[in-house]
Amino acid sequence: MSAADLTPPEAARWAARSGLSLAQDRRAGVAATADHIHSVVSVLRELDFGDTPPSAAYRAGGERHDAAV
Repeated sequence: MSAADLTPPEAARWAARSGLSLAQDRRAGVAATADHIHSVVSVLRELDFGDTPPSAAYRAGGERHDAAV
């Protein structure tokens, strides 16, 4: 899906490979939704999280609440 958008027939084919039956009238909507999700995820993949510690480093309850902004 990097070069072109997912077409309705391709959406039906991928659904069938997953064992799902995709009605003819839903194929265009499913293809458009998959394209939108792909575009959002591709933006997230471009983010640089180099200085972000892994989630295991977070300790809930360790922050102080002093109402300062």
